[in-house]
Amino acid sequence: MAIRCGVHEKGTITLSDIIQNVKSKPNFQKAGAIALFIGVVRGETLKEEKVQKLELEAYEEKANEVLAKICDDLKKKHGIVDVQIHHLTGEFNVGEDLVYVLVAGAHRRNIFPILEEAVERYKKEVPIFKKEQIIDKKGKKSARWVTEQ
Repeated sequence: MAIRCGVHEKGTITLSDIIQNVKSKPNFQKAGAIALFIGVVRGETLKEEKVQKLELEAYEEKANEVLAKICDDLKKKHGIVDVQIHHLTGEFNVGEDLVYVLVAGAHRRNIFPILEEAVERYKKEVPIFKKEQIIDKKGKKSARWVTEQ
């Protein structure tokens, strides 16, 4: 099953799918290591408010284009076999997975800097929007679109 870097509706792709996808590539024989970043829903905001739920939306066409470019750029780095970034959209509860970033490379020293670069780039470049449903310190419920990541 060929899975492309991109945005996916929650429930349509699993971490296992992504790992199998990478391992099925013809050049995987060159890999000696896989590093993985899993972004999850945090239970509180930066202002220590309680998060009840998170909604993620994407400008899907542009998000897929940018994610593919990031993956393609990073795959060209020395010692890198594959880079996969898969961001989920939909409604999420605290603790649920939001994003999977996977880097396969010849050696462990090759993959960690690329994993960090992939995470930083998707957070800055990809048009994904999140709406937090929160309870503030006084117990008041509200929802707001979040700009900081």
